[in-house]
Amino acid sequence: MVLKNKGFNINHKKVLRIMREESLLCTKFKNRSRKYSSYKGQIGKVADNIVKRQFTATKPNQLWLTDVTEFRIKGQEEKLYLSPILDLYNSEIISYTLSNHPTIGLTNTMLEKALEENKDIKDLTIHSDQGFHYQHSSWTKKLEKMNIRQSMSRKGNCLDNSPMENFFGILKQEMYYGEDFTSYDHLISEIEKYIKWYNEDRIKTKLETVK
Repeated sequence: MVLKNKGFNINHKKVLRIMREESLLCTKFKNRSRKYSSYKGQIGKVADNIVKRQFTATKPNQLWLTDVTEFRIKGQEEKLYLSPILDLYNSEIISYTLSNHPTIGLTNTMLEKALEENKDIKDLTIHSDQGFHYQHSSWTKKLEKMNIRQSMSRKGNCLDNSPMENFFGILKQEMYYGEDFTSYDHLISEIEKYIKWYNEDRIKTKLETVK
């Protein structure tokens, strides 16, 4: 209200984002849902945890992190699943897919998109949890074909993939919790806009602050 009274017309979501980035807002978690788990036992190859929480990268396409998270709209049985790849070098989301079903195609399509956009890949490691998507032969064979190292978190240990978990937490806190979405198309549109903003503005602001 103070800003409006002084003639500033600023979107409230932008104000909230700035306040969170500057630690001026108390973090509140609304409507927190149970974490989605894609673990279905050992159905394929379980890779060693070669990352071992060493979340550092000195160049792009050196260490990618991935996972799947779930969204729901109140009053609807259908769910929405987001599968992104985060490049640890600058925390950019370099590829993602959205679907109402957490199929093998959700993660495989995401991987194909990432590799299509980043063709000169050398010395790359992809880290994930032990979800069935990442144990599946279609995933492991693709990595082997591209000479990409596979790393997996220990079973039930979310801290082994904490930067990816942190991204999900930030995304849901800033554009999902406490919001009323009219449809899944509406939710998809907001997620897409958020990821675009996150890549183009939020990361840039964070990097400039670190300098």
